[in-house]
Amino acid sequence: MTALTSPLHDRHLAAGAKLADFGGWSMPIEYAGGGVLAEHEAVRTGVGLFDVSHLGTATVRGPGAAAFVDSCLSNDLSRIGPGQAQYTMCCLPDGDPRAGGVVDDLILYLHGPDDVLLVPNAANAAEVVARLADAAPAGVTVTDRHTEVAVLAVQGPRSPQLLSLLGLPGELPYMSFVTGLGGGSAEVTVCRTGYTGEHGYELLVGAEHAGELWDVLVEQGRDEGLRLCGLGARDTLRTEMGYPLHGHELSPGITPVQARAGWAVGWRKPAFWGRAALLAEKEAGPARLLWGLRAPGRGIPRPGMAVLDADGARVGEVTSGTFSPSLRTGIALALLDTASGAGEGSELAVDVRGRPQPVHVVRPPFVPSRVR
Repeated sequence: MTALTSPLHDRHLAAGAKLADFGGWSMPIEYAGGGVLAEHEAVRTGVGLFDVSHLGTATVRGPGAAAFVDSCLSNDLSRIGPGQAQYTMCCLPDGDPRAGGVVDDLILYLHGPDDVLLVPNAANAAEVVARLADAAPAGVTVTDRHTEVAVLAVQGPRSPQLLSLLGLPGELPYMSFVTGLGGGSAEVTVCRTGYTGEHGYELLVGAEHAGELWDVLVEQGRDEGLRLCGLGARDTLRTEMGYPLHGHELSPGITPVQARAGWAVGWRKPAFWGRAALLAEKEAGPARLLWGLRAPGRGIPRPGMAVLDADGARVGEVTSGTFSPSLRTGIALALLDTASGAGEGSELAVDVRGRPQPVHVVRPPFVPSRVR
């Protein structure tokens, strides 16, 4: 099956991007002239521009659309109002053998009681849309707009200055959004969100206008030290923050409770998919829990590696692992068995190709958050 491509694909090729498959899309991993370390540093100290158009987009519209979505997805929509966004999850429903497991985590944009926009992950977008469409009441329409909308991310401490050069609104509260014109005639939705731990924005624009917006951002960003960034830097940035990635820290076999994402569950609302299973797990306590690992040595933990206690017994598994450009050492996220007693301050080891690599158990984030 041929990988899908972003509407900015030709621009990535011209910029010397190294491309790889990501959720069925051919997307930039890094760009020539810098690579992951330079791109990571640009976001932490200046401003970086990402193409994340592989992310899905879907609209849910019709009388009571927001209430319908609220009855399905995990978070509580009553916590926000129109013009605000919310992180939420689509969980497997009660009755499923893996009830409470995460089909996908996504961002929800609340336009009004009858109009919701969803931004799921690339690989799971079709399933999220199908599940909602199957459950939708009469009059509520769920529309997949995955290839119609491009998503760009402008991230870093100088991102507000770059948006101001385009005449786009940057003085927004965290997780709020507005719509404006992006350096031309294209309508752009600007949201104070991101996946890097830095002050930043995600820009949603019609796919046919994505090239125009990208070009203006690149041109105006030259004086701000803008660097094009790929998904390699996005991964190191999000791992330093302890942000989950579906397929690693969240999956149909991993619940929000295990992943420490219970803050994105509306425990008091009467209905959402997987509610009974998640309430039961919360009450009993999860069998495993997500922690951070920091390696004092040279070895770098990688996904799938076993986590061992002092006796060499397996007590967990690495879900994400990388070299931290900010800390200059290996870091990881790992699900650890709660019965092992491992927790913050514990000294464990990761099996790195047959050799135990010492690690310290820490509570993420590994570096301070500056999203607000």
